[in-house]
Amino acid sequence: MFEHDEDNEPLSGRSLAREIVVQVLFEDDLNPDGDPGLADQFVAERLQGASAGLAGFTKEMIGELRQSKSLVDSILEESSENWSLSRMAPTDRNILRLGVYELTQTDTPGQVVIHEAVELAKRFGTEDSPRFVNGVLDRIFGGDSSGN
Repeated sequence: MFEHDEDNEPLSGRSLAREIVVQVLFEDDLNPDGDPGLADQFVAERLQGASAGLAGFTKEMIGELRQSKSLVDSILEESSENWSLSRMAPTDRNILRLGVYELTQTDTPGQVVIHEAVELAKRFGTEDSPRFVNGVLDRIFGGDSSGN
């Protein structure tokens, strides 16, 4: 288990990886002309002492998300009733990008994806973020995530 910077609750390896991915996406979003190679340095710093497998998993997710950003954004736009990407808070937008990617391009169970995204929204978003993130991802997943 790894310690989370914001509080003392331990995060599982994959939860920490998702947190790092969202932070990199946020940086990419706000600084589109920034050096994408800085993400590797950030991942290395955040996962110092972690397994090579976790660092590889994190870097792979970042790379795949960057490559599929147009597709992910398209799905997100179609599923966000009355919300364009530009109107979304940057934190919510990037948590949703990760969620859409995981729901549509990985074999991670949908309920796990939604739960993890809602937890990220609770930690980094506004008071309304968890409900918003849950609603959009639930619409994409097509399931009942009300238990999350």
